[in-house]
Amino acid sequence: MESKVKKKENAANSTTVNPDLGIFKLDPWVKPYEEDIALRMRRYEGVRKSLLGETGTFKDFANGHHHFGLHPFGDGWVYREWAPSAFALYLMGDFNGWNRDSHPLENKGDGTWEIYLPGHDALQHESRVKVRVVARNGDRDRIPLYIRKVVQDTRTHDFSGQIWAPEVPFHWTDDDFKLDPSRSPLIYEAHIGMAQEKETIGSYKEFEEVILPRIKAQGYNTVQIMAIMEHPYYASFGYHVSNYFAPASWFGNPEELKSLINKAHSMGIAVLMDMVQSHTIKNFAEGINEFDGTATQFFHHGARGHHNAWDSKLFDYGKHNVIHFLLSSIKYWLEEFHFDGFRFDGVTSMLYHDHGLGTAFNDYAKYFSLNTDIDAVTYLQFANELIKELRPDAISIAEDMSGMPGMCLPIQDGGIGFDYRLAMGMPDFWVKTLMKKDEDWSVGQLWYELSTSRPGEKRIGYVESHDQALVGDKTLIFRMADKDMYWHMNKKSPSLVIERAVALHKMIRLITISMGSEGYLNFMGNEFGHPEWIDFPREGNNWSFKHCRRLWSLADNPFLRYEDLKHFDIAMIHLMRDNALMGGGVPQPLWIDQKKKIVAYKKKDYIFIFNFHSSDPQVEFELPIHEAGNYKVIMDTDEARFGGHSRISHDVIYEVKTLPGLKQQTGIQIYLPNRTAMVLKKVTLQD
Repeated sequence: MESKVKKKENAANSTTVNPDLGIFKLDPWVKPYEEDIALRMRRYEGVRKSLLGETGTFKDFANGHHHFGLHPFGDGWVYREWAPSAFALYLMGDFNGWNRDSHPLENKGDGTWEIYLPGHDALQHESRVKVRVVARNGDRDRIPLYIRKVVQDTRTHDFSGQIWAPEVPFHWTDDDFKLDPSRSPLIYEAHIGMAQEKETIGSYKEFEEVILPRIKAQGYNTVQIMAIMEHPYYASFGYHVSNYFAPASWFGNPEELKSLINKAHSMGIAVLMDMVQSHTIKNFAEGINEFDGTATQFFHHGARGHHNAWDSKLFDYGKHNVIHFLLSSIKYWLEEFHFDGFRFDGVTSMLYHDHGLGTAFNDYAKYFSLNTDIDAVTYLQFANELIKELRPDAISIAEDMSGMPGMCLPIQDGGIGFDYRLAMGMPDFWVKTLMKKDEDWSVGQLWYELSTSRPGEKRIGYVESHDQALVGDKTLIFRMADKDMYWHMNKKSPSLVIERAVALHKMIRLITISMGSEGYLNFMGNEFGHPEWIDFPREGNNWSFKHCRRLWSLADNPFLRYEDLKHFDIAMIHLMRDNALMGGGVPQPLWIDQKKKIVAYKKKDYIFIFNFHSSDPQVEFELPIHEAGNYKVIMDTDEARFGGHSRISHDVIYEVKTLPGLKQQTGIQIYLPNRTAMVLKKVTLQD
């Protein structure tokens, strides 16, 4: 984005920014960067007009998947491809015995190539195809850019495209499913392949039949599915995408993915897709790199087109055809598979030329500098505008650790248009906190980190995602319990280490979900303290699936503490969901005590109290509440059903009175065991 150095150079063609834009009203710290916001909006309006004209819409623009690719057409089939710098293209496959010369495409101009194959049977459902591309980088056999399914030869391991045109279209029964904008997303992040306990790759069908009922029972109302777009290397976790219109064949076929989503909708569960448009695989044989013989068909030239840390290619978001390709992909997944929105991966990497690597975003000037990729900002605005045109109720979530101002504000307010931002600072905070001794924890910093957000921004709070579960890192519970997890997770096996880990595991989750975030995310298995890290099959582990699965039997075993943690998570999710306790802004602080390690706050008619002290219980703790009423404990982390010691009564009614030790204040006196949290609800005496 434009820095102050460039302001004078652009003064001649600049327009005055609207001082009434919502971003300035919500966040006065942005005011010194009016010119940069003006550039953001000027670029958005200018590029939008060049793409759509005066009256066009992105909904009508993003139709590449309807024009390009292989489609039944008239009495035959048509195949169109976008390859502006190619010398020649030839379609080949099962239909012509893989003849590399017999079916040349015609250059139709503007980078479009086309061939018509007469006859309804010219191409068959599930037949395999490739396109031979002759270009300046050689003579290569490629997978069509808009292919709907990719398959791998079990003998040669070679990937090819596959015609996917079932005679009977999938029958959707979810016409009435819509997202309620007042419903806070409680997200269960999941990976189809590793969602099963068996030592192999799970399927769409198994996820539908086995995992969706678990998610429903646990109370989550949204599932966020990783690794949906085709990726040739299973261990990439789906982040090295090769094909932007093909569901991952690792887990089954497109109809089975549709069935999964249809079933989720019948259960009231929204389905989000992990959308990877921040980079793509550099492979030639499987991916889109140098499809037309040039590195710049999709990507930036030279070093700017390569992500060194991820060893992948970077899109040029300033090119109109790239915008068309990527937006068409978004529309395709919404339209063809009925996804309810997206979590956009790697947004920070998109926004900055240095990809945010090593940059501390501690000054607003770092958001508005020559390091900011204005083309990426504009593209993300377009993406969010398209999503809302197609599905006004759909959700878009930004994975951005930089905290870019306006990320989750409407475009018309000077924002980028996302609905939510992942609160990526939260898991980092918990990692850093657990590296300290318990007595050195700062409850003041805890309050700040969990309650602070950009003005007007909605956050998805979380303790840990899949990132912390990967081999080389540690899950929250493993940081606390380490090797004791292998020996003392039996309910009858005493261990002070496990006692601490289990107690804090519950407290950390409860305070994170209840501190004002408008949504919450959990990676599958983390809720019950899954003991194994994620290690995808690879040469280094002899291609083993042992650590690439979820051990659900641990959570269902009545003799293990994993079951206690599962029951706690179910109760916590239902508490927050059924009582509409998500969001609401920063809770009303009642008591933050560094010495006693106590944090207490109020949300609606509910009071949350946390005693993080490692050894000191508070026998008659005086908690000011400042308003009359009666309160009763409705849930606490020390309940027997959660593996606790049942030290807290749920029968006592706590009446707000003048506090003996704080005679100018009214509140309640209550017993607070150490390493325990509780939730009280305002009640009438009849309750």
